[in-house]
Amino acid sequence: MRDLTLHRKTSAEVELTSPEGQRQSIEPGVVSPRVTKTTIAANQKIVWIDIDNSPHVPFFLPIVEELQNRGIEIVLTARAAYQVCELIKLFSMPCKVVGRHYGKNKLLKVLGNCLRAAELLPMTIARRPDLAISHGSRAQVLVCKSLGIPTLVMHDYEHSTKTGFIEPSWTLMPDVIPDRVMSKKTERLLKYQGLKEDVYVPQFRPDASILSRLGLDAKDLIVTLRPPATEAHDHNPESDLLFKETVMFLAKQPNLRAVVLPRSVRQNEQIRKEWADLISSGRVVIPKEAVNGLDLIWFSDLVISGGGTMNREAAALGVPVYSIFRGKLGAVDKYLSENGRLVLIESVQEVSTKIRLTRWKRPARPRNQSGAVLHSIVNSVVSILENRRPAEASAVRDQTQPSESKATSAAK
Repeated sequence: MRDLTLHRKTSAEVELTSPEGQRQSIEPGVVSPRVTKTTIAANQKIVWIDIDNSPHVPFFLPIVEELQNRGIEIVLTARAAYQVCELIKLFSMPCKVVGRHYGKNKLLKVLGNCLRAAELLPMTIARRPDLAISHGSRAQVLVCKSLGIPTLVMHDYEHSTKTGFIEPSWTLMPDVIPDRVMSKKTERLLKYQGLKEDVYVPQFRPDASILSRLGLDAKDLIVTLRPPATEAHDHNPESDLLFKETVMFLAKQPNLRAVVLPRSVRQNEQIRKEWADLISSGRVVIPKEAVNGLDLIWFSDLVISGGGTMNREAAALGVPVYSIFRGKLGAVDKYLSENGRLVLIESVQEVSTKIRLTRWKRPARPRNQSGAVLHSIVNSVVSILENRRPAEASAVRDQTQPSESKATSAAK
């Protein structure tokens, strides 16, 4: 598979092209760049960002742009997992796709990470980044550990699998997560106030064409439904029962359309087989290609998800959201639930008693317009590149952006 790489034109600038000099590509997972040129300084820092999962595509997009605006050169790689390849094409991110997802089996996961690390090694040696960043890429940490390259790993779920022997140099996470649950090296922890979704939601501009593209009518009650992540390490079969009960509950409602977003090809096939009648009648819609999740959430009346980013995106946008996730509850979801921004569905009985099928009084535009979380994260990255300590990084963040209390964040 071809990849889009940075080719130096002169000592002053670079241009993003394919190896054949083309600016467009129709191959899966290969996309054209959003920005074609950027100034390069003699001492320009290089940051390598590895996109490991579908939610990381919209998350890293504004971070990449802000780091480039600060004169930092970006190298992008991605793993072919879930809808990553479709989304990097949708968002036009220049990216080299390396490796794939190896399923739920723990041994295969370990072997897959080691194989992907080996595949990433030549590029890493050639580019020698000053800092490697991800939202949980174990392969990136592994290859950088072997080369002595500093790593920054972001997390927003403290119950993810820990691999102490490849612990990153720095960990960055929301401030509602307790310090020691992610790392014993508290001096290497950085925090930001708010949700990771607050990085990109402020830049969101709703596109109503999502409705016509999916064959939806605004007169209907629209529900976005995300199945549980069955291949995740934290999957609980109870979530599958809640998903099935939810589909049956929604199917009984008149003038309701449910848009189901499967997480994988296998899950897509299973849902199409099990709910063939609802799909053929148009009551259940499965998009034929990747869509902008924020558009779909914004024009839905409610969201029901088996956990993860879609729950928090809905919460960030103010859309009513219900979680059927039955794994270990993370601090972020607990915080959202306690503040009335997320409703937890914990039993089959609660599907019909807690979920309110009413129209959402959609405001004229999204209310979350603060760029504080984006600037906080970027300032932390710059601080590490400039060899400042975490305390100094926090000071820079606080001086750059007005401090926001948790109550303020909850009001977004």
